[in-house]
Amino acid sequence: MTITTLSSREFNQGASEAKRAANNGPVFITDRGRPAHVLMSFEDYQRLTKQRRNIADALAMPGIADIEFVPPRVTIKSQPVDFT
Repeated sequence: MTITTLSSREFNQGASEAKRAANNGPVFITDRGRPAHVLMSFEDYQRLTKQRRNIADALAMPGIADIEFVPPRVTIKSQPVDFT
């Protein structure tokens, strides 16, 4: 994977080159020397986003059924309130 960095001006003048570079890795586009945007191939975008389609998928733990977990029983006793 190759990371390419272009200024906004370079990106505006050479969008075709930026698209070709995005096929080899992310293209960072800077504004005044600071990273502002990232251009990537649609395939890379899909790979990044399909891993977590929704909160349930993000929190899912594959293979969790194979882990035995028996939490200990806890007894909670109330105590009188101290108003002093």
